[in-house]
Amino acid sequence: MYGVREGWRREGFESHEGAVGVLLADGSEPGPVFFDLGSGSTFHESTSWWHYDGTFRRPTAVSMRGRCACGWRGTKTYVIDWEKVREDDDPDAYDTSGPYTEWKAHLDEVARRAVTLPEDLAGLLGQVRERLDRLWLEDDSARGYAVMLKACEELETIVAETGPEAARALAREHDEAMDTIAEALGATEKAARARLLHYEHLTWR
Repeated sequence: MYGVREGWRREGFESHEGAVGVLLADGSEPGPVFFDLGSGSTFHESTSWWHYDGTFRRPTAVSMRGRCACGWRGTKTYVIDWEKVREDDDPDAYDTSGPYTEWKAHLDEVARRAVTLPEDLAGLLGQVRERLDRLWLEDDSARGYAVMLKACEELETIVAETGPEAARALAREHDEAMDTIAEALGATEKAARARLLHYEHLTWR
């Protein structure tokens, strides 16, 4: 696994986006790097590891580790060879497999603690997705697109009939224990809270 400019994601656990984190010589984790784009008070910020190279008075990172949007940080650190980074002149070419492997193990644990769908339900949902994908190949006429939208309407009706009550019941059962709900959903607390609010107020007519 080599460096990528996009964060690491796993289907079903998108809110647990991972990335390479960095540490300074004193062991601290620096805040975002800010860039003046020359448009008055507008600044761009970044936490991409390759921006902590010490140029333009930026902090200089000495090592990297895995990090996740949920707050998790990897326990192992990997020294950054800035000469190698500058030699390749491409952050994507730099080996970040260590941090990625640790984040992947973290996601495995997140998935283990989350609820799993019954096998028959997971199979049915997989069949629906596969069938909709096939529709694109089988019929690209107006009628074919209408069939796809009709199928989406059916799915949205099912979600609107089931989601709100399930969200309200889950919220009532756990009261304010959002960490428990987030763990069950395999999501960060922020994402779990947003998901509950979305389904609690979902309607379909």
